[in-house]
Amino acid sequence: MTKTRLALVGTGDWGSNWLRLLARLGDVELAWVCDLDEARRTRAASIAPQARMTANIDEVLADPELKGVVIATSAPSHAQLAEKALLAGKDVLVEKPMTLSPADAEKLVRAARMEGRILMVGHLLIYHPGVEKLKSLIDTGELGDVYYFQSQRVNLGKVRTDENALWSFAPHDIAVALYLFGETPVDVAARGGAFLQAGIEDVVFLTMRFPGGRMAHVHVSWLDPHKIRRITLVGSKKMAVFDDMEPSEKIRIHDKSIQAAGHVPFDQALSVRSGDILIPRIAGGEPLEKECRHFLECIETRQEPRTGGAHGAVSIQILEAAQTSLKKNGAPVELAAFQEV
Repeated sequence: MTKTRLALVGTGDWGSNWLRLLARLGDVELAWVCDLDEARRTRAASIAPQARMTANIDEVLADPELKGVVIATSAPSHAQLAEKALLAGKDVLVEKPMTLSPADAEKLVRAARMEGRILMVGHLLIYHPGVEKLKSLIDTGELGDVYYFQSQRVNLGKVRTDENALWSFAPHDIAVALYLFGETPVDVAARGGAFLQAGIEDVVFLTMRFPGGRMAHVHVSWLDPHKIRRITLVGSKKMAVFDDMEPSEKIRIHDKSIQAAGHVPFDQALSVRSGDILIPRIAGGEPLEKECRHFLECIETRQEPRTGGAHGAVSIQILEAAQTSLKKNGAPVELAAFQEV
């Protein structure tokens, strides 16, 4: 079996999950682990003894046999590290958010195109079997015309001091909405509240308006008594709910809709149709492993990733537009067309 030679940069909170995965995958040669923290390098060496440990990214990128780099460091370092790896001729998977500004995101997309490199963003939920099922329900027309998307990602803690709930939680649901609808919103509006720390919103309500009138509403908070990870799709024929907190029955398809009753006085009467609730069988598989295997496939085939650089860049544009709207007390902000120049 031919193994793909990879490096992991960053082994902190989320990077430790990548370390665990890459160390055990049979078709991956985890050749390098890079981390500035000596204690984390020591821990990583016990999990992946076959990998070389270093604090120097240049040492990693100088390896001529290295095919790809997974970047799982803190968000402020993503842009610089990803660009450095791309310009060194390596394929890159960078965790979300790919950058903290649209300008940096577009810069990475340009670098990847100029160097002929794969640039993939770690929007994990798009590789979740439940979200893949939602996409299938839309593409096959089972839901009819989809009217709107609604998501809740709330919990009590973990309160962050370096980013608000929008930037911490909403990238997941923004990415899913883009994936499911297959188009970019025309404008974004957001309102929130900073109750615990001045200037850092603990709760945000984000609305995206898409071409043709479809909408997506995202509620994120770390100041809520419930732990909810739920997405609802409302269509003209049926409705679907993906509840990631459910241990097994994660998708429920509601055979419900509201339809015109026909020719009646005023010609405007509506009737509610209520049918069965279907709980489909969802394929198993760890989303992180599915995401990793997609990266490996893209390295091999040179195909554009499902969550490629352009997808990640649009997500960053939406986040920045939402942040601007927060400062304008919820005023809608038009989304400029993504320019890959």
